[in-house]
Amino acid sequence: MKTTARAALTTAVLTAALLSATPAAFAADRDRTGHQGLQEALDQGITGAHLPGVRVEVRDGGSTWFGQAGTADLSTGQQFEPQDRFRIGSTTKTFVATVLLQLEVEHRLSLDDSVEQWLPGLVDGNGYDGSKITIRQLLNHTSGIANFATAVQDDFSGQPFLRHRFDSFTPRQLVELGISGKPQFAPGTGWQYSDTNYVLAGMIIEQATGHSLGQAITDRLVKPLHLKSTYEPAADDTGIHGPHGRFYSKLGPMYAPALPVYDVTELNPTWGWGSGDLISTTGDLNTFFQQLLKGRLLPPAQMNEMLTMQDPGINWIPGTKYGLGIASVTLSCGQVWGMGGAIDGSWSYTFGTRDGRHLLSTEVNGDWADNAPSGLGPISVFDNELEAEFCGGSTAH
Repeated sequence: MKTTARAALTTAVLTAALLSATPAAFAADRDRTGHQGLQEALDQGITGAHLPGVRVEVRDGGSTWFGQAGTADLSTGQQFEPQDRFRIGSTTKTFVATVLLQLEVEHRLSLDDSVEQWLPGLVDGNGYDGSKITIRQLLNHTSGIANFATAVQDDFSGQPFLRHRFDSFTPRQLVELGISGKPQFAPGTGWQYSDTNYVLAGMIIEQATGHSLGQAITDRLVKPLHLKSTYEPAADDTGIHGPHGRFYSKLGPMYAPALPVYDVTELNPTWGWGSGDLISTTGDLNTFFQQLLKGRLLPPAQMNEMLTMQDPGINWIPGTKYGLGIASVTLSCGQVWGMGGAIDGSWSYTFGTRDGRHLLSTEVNGDWADNAPSGLGPISVFDNELEAEFCGGSTAH
């Protein structure tokens, strides 16, 4: 980054006006007895959803609270520790979107640039025209590009996952898998979640910076924010470095009470890449989203872009909208902003108030929920947690 560009970004962020205060509803309705309601929600994740374990870290002003239920390791019964790392799945997308928006601040690119400008000839044919798809449409999932995950679902669902979980992919191969499916709609005319979008976004970052995606994220976010436990695994690195528990899957639908449980801690993350391969902790995620929501990573213009929400309707999670790599969830008492991620064996959520003062980061080390016939899996547990922490509501629903 040029010195003048970096200085301009720093000045813009430091001189930005303070963001709006926490909604009054949160302050008024919050359970004043501490985190009893939140702990009850964690316990229900074990007794009701029959998950192996769940952990949560809350940051509220200057205070931090860590809670848990169940176990981090079914074979030893060990408890979770705040420093335990896990795969964050699609929360990776927020990091990628933030880096791209920083590059826009520096005039390295524009959200209105086409995919063809940065990746000539890659998205072409089979109904695709990369010159008509913008970076913005990649980030907000309005590109119409098919999801590569659909193309590999037969190999990565059910028992076949055990045979294929160490398969290796390059980003280009993932894109080719994605565009092997026909476009879901013309660019800008619909909304559909597609991991292919964020693989392309990561490739554009590499073209714009001359560095690997992992290096760009490290230089721009991990190091400045002192996220000591956040990293992108190297290609074909199937483990998790540093302290961590075990992660489990039933290899079936999210609502799968009768299926056996498998340890899937080790897997090849290359199929996720820019759409979902980062590893982090609840504490690091709270720090990242706190600084993002406080406006310390992007100036107001880019934050407004990021928070311009699409309403997916029935195409995504009920009560949830999507911006540029960030989501909003409507609770009984207001809205929270952040992102969630799912990968085999691990589901996680990090959401907070718009001013970044009050945040909750949570993870379950199982990818099912026995009491969620709607198919939303651990999301039902996370919804209870968010309601309990931000609204002081009942966890009985």
